[in-house]
Amino acid sequence: MLKKRDVVLSEVGFVVYYAGMENDRFDLTGRRALVTGGGRGIGFAIAKGLAEQGAEVAIVARTAEQLEEACGQIEADTSRKACSFSFDLADIEGIEGLFADVVKKVGGVDILVNCAGTAVRGASEDIEMADWEHVQNVNLKSVLVLSQMFCRHRKAAGGGGRIINIGSLMCSGARPTTAAYAASKGGLLALTRTLAVEWAKYGITINAIGPGYIATDLTVPLQADKEFNKWVLSKTPLERWGRPEDLVGTAVLLASKAGEFITGQIVYVDGGWLALL
Repeated sequence: MLKKRDVVLSEVGFVVYYAGMENDRFDLTGRRALVTGGGRGIGFAIAKGLAEQGAEVAIVARTAEQLEEACGQIEADTSRKACSFSFDLADIEGIEGLFADVVKKVGGVDILVNCAGTAVRGASEDIEMADWEHVQNVNLKSVLVLSQMFCRHRKAAGGGGRIINIGSLMCSGARPTTAAYAASKGGLLALTRTLAVEWAKYGITINAIGPGYIATDLTVPLQADKEFNKWVLSKTPLERWGRPEDLVGTAVLLASKAGEFITGQIVYVDGGWLALL
């Protein structure tokens, strides 16, 4: 159905009627999203982006003060409700209770964004098992457990739902000293594909986003390292670091009606990094 949107006077004196097709395919009004790692950086940008499209958001991170500030900014900028839950996703046993608390406070969850992550750097031959297990717990095991909670919740609600996992360039490659992180992100991609195939029968789509090098508070030291910064720019055809906001459009697509036939995929938002030989 065509709907008249505006009437303006053009430079040549003609009245121009802008008619556009009424389109709600990216509208998330009435949807409820749970975003881990939502206190800052990529997670915050995605949470805010979903709210801008009408979703009510619940964000999870470890630092209560950071979460309070993030919720205030989301509500001020979008006029959508945001609530926060201070929780360390390394606490695998507590995730079921966390999810139950979110459902109770928000009323349900339609979209799950697994963004929280951590890394430990060091020579692979010297990795401590405690460090290895911590990275796997936060980056991979917590994703599985949260996704299980989400799946059961959506089945009880009648089916349907969206899971978006935040991957990495290391879903496809690796750098020295990143064995634990690369293993967790490679596993995340395999998990994304497996759950997409298995849970399609419930109407749940599962996809991943693979960011390139993104300028956040956590990467400030890397940006300040002249040699590393030069290397990043030389490997990125668009010749800049990404911004957290660069991932929002892809997240909205995968969360909305527009992405309802996309599942089991990873979309790299990397400025062309992986396309460059």
